[in-house]
Amino acid sequence: MAPKNSINKKSETDNNERIYLKKIGERLRYFRKKAGYTNSEYFAYENNISRPQYGKYEAGANIQLNTLIKILKAMNVSLEEFFTGFNE
Repeated sequence: MAPKNSINKKSETDNNERIYLKKIGERLRYFRKKAGYTNSEYFAYENNISRPQYGKYEAGANIQLNTLIKILKAMNVSLEEFFTGFNE
C-alpha cells in the first residue's frame, strides 16, 4: 500500500496536469478565434484534423506535442507565442 503522502502528491500532480491542459485548451480556442475561425469544427475540417478530437483538445484533453505543433502551424502561431504569458 502506498504511503498517504505519496497518494496526496499524485492527486496534486493530476490536478496540476488538468489545470495545464485546461489552459492549453483555452489558448487553442483563443488562437483559433484570432485566426478567424468562430467554429472549432470548421477549423478542424479545414486543416485535416479530427473534428471530435480537436474539440476535446479545446476542452482540455491530453495532447501530444507534435499534434500541438501541427495545430499551431495551421493557426500560424509559434510555440513561443502560444506559451507567452501561460502561467499568468
